[in-house]
Amino acid sequence: MTPTSLARRIAMAALLGACICLPLAAKTPGEVEVGQLLREAQMQGLNGPSARLLSFKGRPLVINVWASWCGPCRQEMASLERLAWWDEAGRFTIIGISTDDYVDKAKAALNPDKTTIRHFIDKQLELENMLGANRLPLTLLVDANGKVLDKIVGAREWDSPESLALIRKTFWPGKAKGR
Repeated sequence: MTPTSLARRIAMAALLGACICLPLAAKTPGEVEVGQLLREAQMQGLNGPSARLLSFKGRPLVINVWASWCGPCRQEMASLERLAWWDEAGRFTIIGISTDDYVDKAKAALNPDKTTIRHFIDKQLELENMLGANRLPLTLLVDANGKVLDKIVGAREWDSPESLALIRKTFWPGKAKGR
C-alpha cells in the first residue's frame, strides 16, 4: 500500500465516521435548546402522582432522562439519589423521566425502598423530543423560570466534587466556590 492510498483510506474512514456520527447530533422534533424555555407537558407518575412539567417552576430543576434498558442510566441513578441528600439539594428539585415504552419495565428499574426522587414516564415521546433525548442518559439543568441552562449527555457521578461544582456554577454563578 502506497502512502497516498493509505492517506486516502484514512481520509475516507474519517469521512465515514463523521457521516455516521451526524445523525446522533441531529435535533429531536420540537427540541428546546439551551437558553430556551421549557414548554408545558403532562407527566405520568411512576413512583408518585402525575404532574405538569411547569409545576416545578420556582426553583432550579435537575431533569434526568433515562430508560430501564440503558446500563449507564441505571448506574448513575444511585449518584442522583445521593445528590438528593446533599446539604444544598434543598435549593433545587431533581426529577427523573423514563423513556421506556412500558410502565412496568420503568417501575421495575426503580428501587421503591431507595428512591426519593420523583420519577415520571414519557410514553408519547413528547418529553423525549422536547428535551432532546436522542442519547441517554441525558441530564438537563433548568433555572427557576424554566430556562434550560445546560444539557449533559452521558452518565456521571452526580455527587462527585466536579458535578457539585457544575451544579453550583450553573445554578448560582456568583457562588460557585461555596455556599
